[in-house]
Amino acid sequence: MAFTPLHDRVLVKRVESEEKTAGGLIIPESAKEKPAEGEVVSVGAGLRDDDGNRVALDVNAGDRVLFGKWSGTEITVDGQELLIMKESDILGVMS
Repeated sequence: MAFTPLHDRVLVKRVESEEKTAGGLIIPESAKEKPAEGEVVSVGAGLRDDDGNRVALDVNAGDRVLFGKWSGTEITVDGQELLIMKESDILGVMS
């Protein structure tokens, strides 16, 4: 990939949402919301503390994360639609 996030930014790929409800109803495209779940593709090196030392991020590439509905900025890299957001926009890591 030709894109590396800087500082405390994280590059996230949204996971696809379900096509059907639990009851078996098919959800049309116009009624779907963009999922607030994704997989971390790449992370920045982290911020620097007051002494100039790097503070590593809590998420790593490959982590499955939840983020806020309006978090991040949508970008297209190598034909893939991705989100770039600050680590603080991530609500948690799913295990």
